[in-house]
Amino acid sequence: MSLSAHAGRLTIPLTLLCVTWCIVAHGDEAQDARAREEIHKYREMLQEGNPAELSEARGEELWSTPAGPRQATLEQCDLGLGPGKLDGAYARLPRYFPDTKQVQDLDSRLVTCMIELQGRTREQAIRDWHKPSSEMEALVTFVAGKSRGVKIEAANTRSEEQQMSALGEALFFRRSGPLDFSCATCHSHPDRRIRLQEVRDLLLPADARAVLTQWPAYRVSQGQVWSMERRLIDCMRQMRWPEPQYQSEAIIALEAFLQKNADGGVMQAPGIKR
Repeated sequence: MSLSAHAGRLTIPLTLLCVTWCIVAHGDEAQDARAREEIHKYREMLQEGNPAELSEARGEELWSTPAGPRQATLEQCDLGLGPGKLDGAYARLPRYFPDTKQVQDLDSRLVTCMIELQGRTREQAIRDWHKPSSEMEALVTFVAGKSRGVKIEAANTRSEEQQMSALGEALFFRRSGPLDFSCATCHSHPDRRIRLQEVRDLLLPADARAVLTQWPAYRVSQGQVWSMERRLIDCMRQMRWPEPQYQSEAIIALEAFLQKNADGGVMQAPGIKR
C-alpha cells in the first residue's frame, strides 16, 4: 500500500483511511473498557466501610426519640404502608397520600409526620436540612435502608400519581436557563462519561435502576449523605437553572418520573458516590 502524488498533493487510498479509522476506533473502545473497569474497581473499594452507616444509625435513634412541642416520636409515621411500617416503604415513594391530598416523597412525608405527630412547624422540621449530619439527612438514610433488597414499585395507579410523573417527564426534557440545558441533555444518551464519572441514560430502565437504587448516598466529595432530592437540586444548579425550593413540586415530579423508569430495580441504598 503506498501514497501517490496527484496535482501536487498527496492522496491517501481509501483502504488505508478505513484501516486507520478502525485502529483508532478499536483503541478508543479498548481505552473505554479499561476506564470502565477501573471505575468499577474504584467504586467497589468505596463500598467498604460506607460512612452512611453512621447516619443510618443516628436516624434509627432519632426515629424513636421524643421531640418537638408534643415530645412524641416518629414511630407512628405513615409512609404509605401504615403507621410505623418502614420495611419497603421507601421503594414505593413518591406516592399519593389521602391525608395531605398530595404526591409526596420521603423528605416531604417526614416533614408531614414531624408536623402532625410532634407538633413542629414546617420551618422547624426542615431547618438545616442541607447541612452535614442534619436530622433530615439521618432520618432519610435510616428509612431508605429499610428498603434495602426490596424492588422498586413505582406508584402510578392514581390519576394524581400519573399526572405527577407526566409533569416530571415534561421537566426532564424542558430546555431552560442560560445554557439551554435540560436533564435530557446529559441523561438521554447511552455510554457517556465525564472524566471518571459515568453519565447514565435515565430513559433506559437498566441505567435508571442503577442510579435510583443507590440514593440516598454518601458523597465522598461532600463528606455527607445526600437524598435524591438534594442530588436533583444540585443537578439544576449545575445546569444554571433557578434553584428549586427543597421539597418543591418540580423535584417530586422528577423523582416520580425517574422512579417509574427504574421500576423493578432492587434497592441498595444508602450508596456511596464520588
